[in-house]
Amino acid sequence: MASIKTLLITGVSSGFGRALAQEALAAGHRVVGTVRSHASKNEFEALAPDRAFGRVLDVTDFDAIDGVVAEVEASVGPVDVLVNNAGYGHEGVMEESPLAEMRRQFDVNVFGAVAVIKAVLPYMRKRRRGHILNITSMGGYITMPGIAYYCGSKFALEGISEALGKEVQPFGIAVTAVAPGSFRTDWAGRSMARTPRSIPDYDALFDPVRKAREEKSGKQTGDPVKAARAMLAAISAERPAAHLLLGSDALGLVRAKLSALSGEIAAWESVTLSTDA
Repeated sequence: MASIKTLLITGVSSGFGRALAQEALAAGHRVVGTVRSHASKNEFEALAPDRAFGRVLDVTDFDAIDGVVAEVEASVGPVDVLVNNAGYGHEGVMEESPLAEMRRQFDVNVFGAVAVIKAVLPYMRKRRRGHILNITSMGGYITMPGIAYYCGSKFALEGISEALGKEVQPFGIAVTAVAPGSFRTDWAGRSMARTPRSIPDYDALFDPVRKAREEKSGKQTGDPVKAARAMLAAISAERPAAHLLLGSDALGLVRAKLSALSGEIAAWESVTLSTDA
């Protein structure tokens, strides 16, 4: 059996965070999970009273994060694996969506993740070991109309993950950006913030996209339990991937995007090269 690890997972109340926490506990690992309420903390700890440790934390409460991580390191033990899972989806046509909603999206999906990394990293660097998993999305590679702020946040986290991986690799720390496709989580339901529609010009483009998403919610191909097992495989790998796609839809859509991008680069190559001195 692989060595027992202590995982710190943000957002373990539902979705990927809950599935990963449960699979990690079933595999014998110890899990510190962040939740938003004391009731959720008690419910999480009941999953495995001796190995599940709940901590109440909002990842946008940046001033609280360092203290929570320091307390976990002191009372639970060294964090071997950090999983930045806390996040949500924002749906809205960009022209209709207030900047405040973009700030909130980035505060949770980007700044929250980075703040937790910055709190954990000094301990991992001192120990010269550790693994950071950032849950991004296929929306960190591909885009769809109506989720510009969400895709922007996930593109940002993909880039930050990749650059960070190069910075911490010399210290024995791995960074993996995990990009799921469509899974049977609550992403398109309770976890999604929606901006009210206001500009009819966008109806023809956006309404079918929203309708398809609502109809597919709960019936997606992806199984969160299998995603959790894939993440555990990544955690136990000797050479973890810097980027890991999850799901056949993510694979197909991202491959198509990279192929289209390659074609466009080739088509404009002469213009690209014309700018050299």
